[in-house]
Amino acid sequence: MRGFRVLRVIAKLLIPFILIFGLYVQFHGDYGPGGGFQAGVIVAAAVIFHALIYGLPHTQRVLPEWVVETMLAVGVLLYTGVGVVSMMMGGNFLDYSVLLHNAVDGQHRGIFLVELGVGITVAGVMLMIFYMFAGRARSKYSEK
Repeated sequence: MRGFRVLRVIAKLLIPFILIFGLYVQFHGDYGPGGGFQAGVIVAAAVIFHALIYGLPHTQRVLPEWVVETMLAVGVLLYTGVGVVSMMMGGNFLDYSVLLHNAVDGQHRGIFLVELGVGITVAGVMLMIFYMFAGRARSKYSEK
């Protein structure tokens, strides 16, 4: 049982760094490799790692299922909201150049918001899939 204690200590040390790396990938995705999809998977991996070490019930107290469901909706709404605002401002769907007075700044702002929506959605989907599979009850046939 002593080895399991070591895993918990290592997890407490690693999870914050994994989350920070996920944020780094999210916020620097438009300047280099990375972006919303990769960041969402990294953040979800940190939460799944927490669940594997501390157990699913503890993780669901830290990050309840309703929060994960909200992440799904917020991410998609943010993504489509940028496109709708672009159209309302006279551009095409996801035409970022109309978002601000300077077209280049509008491009940066639009890409940032869209990638943020993608990151939130991907993290939510990955966590929802994990919660659904990890939370299912064992059947009498899975004992064999």
